[in-house]
Amino acid sequence: MKAELRSNSTKISLPNPNLFQNQRGSSSLSGTLRGTLGSLDGACIEKLLLHCACALESSDVTLAQQVMWVLNNIASSNGDPNQRLTSWFLRAFIFRASRLCPTAMSFQSNTTSLTSSRPMSVTEFAGYVDLTPWHRFGFCASNGAIYKAIEGHSKVHILDLSITHCMQWPTLIDALAKRPEGAPFLRITVPSTRPPVPPLLNVSIEEVGLRLANFARSRDVPFEFNALKCSDSNAPNAFENLISSFYQELTVLNQLSPSSIVLREDETLIVNCQSWLRYLPEESQEANSCKPSTKDGFLQLIRGLNPHIITVTDEYCDLDSPSLAARTMACFNYLWIPFDTLETFLPKDSPQRMDYEADIGQKIENIIGFEGAQRIERPESGARLARRMKKANFSSVSFSEKTVKEVKFILDEHASGWGMKKEEDMLVLTWKGHSSVFTTAWVPNGCNE
Repeated sequence: MKAELRSNSTKISLPNPNLFQNQRGSSSLSGTLRGTLGSLDGACIEKLLLHCACALESSDVTLAQQVMWVLNNIASSNGDPNQRLTSWFLRAFIFRASRLCPTAMSFQSNTTSLTSSRPMSVTEFAGYVDLTPWHRFGFCASNGAIYKAIEGHSKVHILDLSITHCMQWPTLIDALAKRPEGAPFLRITVPSTRPPVPPLLNVSIEEVGLRLANFARSRDVPFEFNALKCSDSNAPNAFENLISSFYQELTVLNQLSPSSIVLREDETLIVNCQSWLRYLPEESQEANSCKPSTKDGFLQLIRGLNPHIITVTDEYCDLDSPSLAARTMACFNYLWIPFDTLETFLPKDSPQRMDYEADIGQKIENIIGFEGAQRIERPESGARLARRMKKANFSSVSFSEKTVKEVKFILDEHASGWGMKKEEDMLVLTWKGHSSVFTTAWVPNGCNE
């Protein structure tokens, strides 16, 4: 069944809901819902997803199964954006239901993830980043804030906490090479372990560093690259062990100190968080642990490093609710954005589109299918992040007009639905007016000019 789920088949084999009846008469629900097939819009699908989530949350597998049967007649991996998005929710629901009551489902799964992303080559990854402004927006805005912050500084050290394999830095290196006062000495430090999430690259972090060094040399920018060693052990392949590796072996939070990242007195420290904070839990993942492995603990440690500036970019949504129903609604109302954007410029059967959607599907599977430490996708809105940053004794920094113009120029290269808005000092990427990604810049209190 695993192969069937990962194929491009538009239907998943589920028992006919009429075979199941319960005392609450939930079988009649499926008959009512079936009558609406063919005229379902996003709002109707949202209601179906909510019914299914509520049923699973209350362990009513029979009712959940009946709703899934209806969803199965809507979902299509090569249909319109709503159908494609629904197919991933259906997979996640089936997986969750199979753990609640394996004998009632039409298959049993002995894996912890329904999909597995294929590592990309550097060339493929560059194309992935250029496909939409989802990543480039944050790269451009953050680089603009960093460039302005280090004016007049001769030695710069960037602690880069991101999932994008240093793809952000060639543009900054190129800009520094043209700096009127000359390029500074640039050092970049990255963790050797990252969250086990797409996008994945088929080269090591050391190879990435070597490529960056070669690029910097070609631009006459003095450069040094360091990988912060978090564990000497090889990370196992199993999903649960990768999670353990990220939270316990990496535990970059416990290693962020002036000595661990080799801070030098004559360097200006910059901290860059690109799609990183969402993978830190609200609570410690270890019982009776005093380790500061939470978002607030992380920010306290960063504050202790006294960085010159910290930039934060992440997805603008709240998907960390303990309620499955609430997460399902928030997830559906947010992740329609990438599915809708891809519809505007890629054919329905495009392999590139399917790969991109599969990465989003893995996110849905984690948000819907898992709880506890295994649910690592916990993004929060820019407004919540701002409150968290202020609590950690940081003050926001506004983006320059030059940076705003550069971001707008990037958006002009993409579909007309993309836009940008400001929320106080925050820049927000939008699709058809809906917030998708935010970027902010912060300085420790007392350092704001």
